Amino acid sequence: MNQIIRQPFADAQAAFPFVITQGRNVETRIYQKRYPTFNYGAHVPVVTEGNEWAVGTMFFTVDIAGEAKFISGAGNDLPFSSATRDQAAHDFAMIGAGWEWNLEEVNQSALYGIPLSDTKAMASSQSVERLLNDIAMKGSTEKNWTGFVNSSAVSRTDVAANGTGSSTLWSAKTNDQILEDINDLIGSVRDNTLEVEWIDSLRLPPEAFRLLNNRRLGAGDGVLNLLDYLRKNNVYTAETGQQLDIQPLRELATASQDGGGRMVVYRRDPEVLRFHLPMPRRVLQPRQKSIMAFEQGVIARTGGTEWRLPAAAAYGDEITAPA
Repeated sequence: MNQIIRQPFADAQAAFPFVITQGRNVETRIYQKRYPTFNYGAHVPVVTEGNEWAVGTMFFTVDIAGEAKFISGAGNDLPFSSATRDQAAHDFAMIGAGWEWNLEEVNQSALYGIPLSDTKAMASSQSVERLLNDIAMKGSTEKNWTGFVNSSAVSRTDVAANGTGSSTLWSAKTNDQILEDINDLIGSVRDNTLEVEWIDSLRLPPEAFRLLNNRRLGAGDGVLNLLDYLRKNNVYTAETGQQLDIQPLRELATASQDGGGRMVVYRRDPEVLRFHLPMPRRVLQPRQKSIMAFEQGVIARTGGTEWRLPAAAAYGDEITAPA
């Protein structure tokens, strides 16, 4: 019976073709891996447009002024409209994480016919997604970016202190008081923009979301819970007939100015806010690092979360206690 004898690789250069093949297998597994915990795209529209290597993006805004008036058929004083143009820029930056294999790991993989371990590769890929999620939600102090939950451009207010003991916490409020907090915040966007802007989404700290789900209408014995009722009975739904999108978001648990819970009402539209991701996760090809080692990595390029129309959003603070 013929037996295949696998000769060990003498050095990294001899093992490099094998590592390239194994690296492609790892690359496929990385692209197939999904991270539902870091689902920033469910809350902030992700924009991948533009060149992936661009230094940033630039956009233009136009403000139009002018009104029609009654005029004479023989008049020469026709009122004209005017347009003021402005521009703004937003920079991109690159993030990444890597892993390495040594000659011992490569030879053992070839000897026993098993794939190179992807544990370190998956950990690196996960760390890139975690950082992207953190940037989308909270920004980056290193880059002086803010995120979805902490932008100074979005209007902010503490909810009414009308709960038991003059508390702002929803755990100390009645169902009607909680609904009033939410509808007042939704209405503030309409009021502050002279009925121009509206919201279609509500994001809550997990504790507040669970409270709405567990509260039943009536004397605690109603058929509907407060969450189901709210989805169909709110200012936005009353005006548009569309159901309000309500989801929990863990980053809101400590997002208020005092470290408590913050809710966000906003219009989820790239016109309002966007997470710049010109280059999603990209796996680099393996390279020989030294005489006995190889390295590979994952990179991405992002510009963080940009609020373009912050007036179409509002923060309501102190609905849950600081963690």
